[in-house]
Amino acid sequence: MSKLQEFARRNRKFLIAGGAVLVVLLVYNLTGGDAEEEEELDIAIVTRGDIENVVPSAGSLQPLNFVDMGAQVSGQLQTLHVEAGDQVNEGDLLAEIDATVQMANVASIRAQLQRLQAQLQDRRAQLQLARIQAERQQRLMEENATSEEEYDSAEAALSSADAQLRSTEAEIEQIRSELQGEEALLGFSRIYAPMSGTISSIVAQEGQTLNANQTAPTILQIADLSKMTVSTQVSEADVSRLYNGMDAYFTTLGGGNNRWTGHLRQILPTPEVLNNVVLYTALFDVENPGGELMTQMTAQVFFVVGAAYDVTRVPVGAIRYEGRGERQNAREGGTIDGGTPQPGRDQAEGPGRPASVMVMAGNGDLVPRDVRIGVSDRIYAEVISGLEEDEEVVVFNRARDDDDAHVGVVVRVVESAKHFFDRAKRHYVHRVGLVDRNPRDRPPAHLSAPDEKDRSGAPCSAGFSFPLVFLAARRRLDFNISK
Repeated sequence: MSKLQEFARRNRKFLIAGGAVLVVLLVYNLTGGDAEEEEELDIAIVTRGDIENVVPSAGSLQPLNFVDMGAQVSGQLQTLHVEAGDQVNEGDLLAEIDATVQMANVASIRAQLQRLQAQLQDRRAQLQLARIQAERQQRLMEENATSEEEYDSAEAALSSADAQLRSTEAEIEQIRSELQGEEALLGFSRIYAPMSGTISSIVAQEGQTLNANQTAPTILQIADLSKMTVSTQVSEADVSRLYNGMDAYFTTLGGGNNRWTGHLRQILPTPEVLNNVVLYTALFDVENPGGELMTQMTAQVFFVVGAAYDVTRVPVGAIRYEGRGERQNAREGGTIDGGTPQPGRDQAEGPGRPASVMVMAGNGDLVPRDVRIGVSDRIYAEVISGLEEDEEVVVFNRARDDDDAHVGVVVRVVESAKHFFDRAKRHYVHRVGLVDRNPRDRPPAHLSAPDEKDRSGAPCSAGFSFPLVFLAARRRLDFNISK
C-alpha cells in the first residue's frame, strides 16, 4: 500500500469533512447568500378591465350531424357521382355498385314465381274437377247407383286437390318474399343521400371492389356543417368545476381573435386514460352558418367558471388573505418586515371575499386597506369595494418566501457540518498525538481539544476554525510522504 493510500485510509473522515464543507459553501452561494435581504416590492396601478376564471382545455371540431355511407352489397364500385366538398340534397344519387349478380338473382326468382303462378292455375283446375266428381258421386250414392268405394275415392281426390292448391299458394308467397329481398339488394347497388349536407370525405375510389359480407365498407361521409360539436378532454382535477349549461368558448389556430361561444351540453361518464392521466370528454355545440369551422380543426377551449367585465381589478400578487402563514399574515396586518398584525380589521358582511392590500399613500407611506374580492384568475382579481381606479398598490414578490425557507435549510446544514468538524478535530488531534514521533510535526496548540493532553503533556487549546483543519491535514500529508 502506498503512502498516499495509507494517508487516505487513516484520514478518510477529514477528507469527507472537507468535501462536505465545499458542498455547503456551493449551495450557500447558489441560494443567494444573505437570508436577511430585504424583500423586493413592485408598485401596480389599479385599473379597469375584464376578468375570466376559466378551465382551459384542448379539443377538436366535429359535425353535430353526419352519416357514414357504406355499401350493403358486395361488388365493384362502378361510378361515384360526387366529389369531396359537394353540396347534396336528400335523395340524390351518390354512387353505383356493379349489380350483375343481384340482377341475375332477381331474374331467377321472378322466373320461379311465374312457374308457380302457372302451377297454381293447374291446381285450381284440378280442385274444380275433384269437386264436380265428388258432387256426382254424392248424387249417385243417394240414388244407390254407385259403390261406397267410388264415393270415398271422389271425396279423397277433392281433399287432395284442395291441399295441393294451398301448398302452391304458400310457395308463391315464399318466392315473392325472396323476390322482395333480392330486389332490395339490387336497390342497394345504387346509393342515395339520406340527408342534405356536404360530402366531407370520400374513402373508396371508382373501380374498387367492396366486400360487404362481414362489415359494411364505408364509401363516403355526408355532414351537416351548419352546426358543429366541440369535443374536448378535461382532467379529473378540473371536471368537478364543470356543469351542464355553463358558458364556453373556443378559438382556432387560424381564427385570430374570433371567439365561438356555446353552452356545455354533456360530460361523458366514461373517461379515457392516457399515460395514467384520467381525462373526461366534454361536448358543446356552436352554430356555423358561414362555414368557417371545418372538421377536425384544433380548438383551444375555455369553460367560463366566473367572469366580470369592465370592473376594478388589481394583480393577484397584491392581495393577502387570512391563513397564509406568518409572513403573509403580517403583511395583511399592515407590516412588511414580519411584525405583529394589527387588529380591528373590517369584517362587515358583503359580496366577495375579505382580503387586504397595501396602498401607496400620497406621502409615500404604505397603508393597509381592507377590500372585498370577487372573480379572480391567475393574473388579476376583481375588487368589489375598497379601492378606486388609478390608486397604487404593492405587489409582493412571493418567490422571496421560498428563498427564506431555502436559506434556512442551508443554515441547518452549516450547523451540522460545524458539529461534525468539532468531533473530527478532536479525533485528529488525538491521532496525531499518538502517531507523530517528531514534536515539530505535532499540531499547533490552538488545534487541541479542550481538557485533552498530547503525549508531551502539553494542554490543548479550545480554539478551532475550518481553515486550520485543512492546514493540519496538509502538514499530516507532508509528514507521511517524508517518511
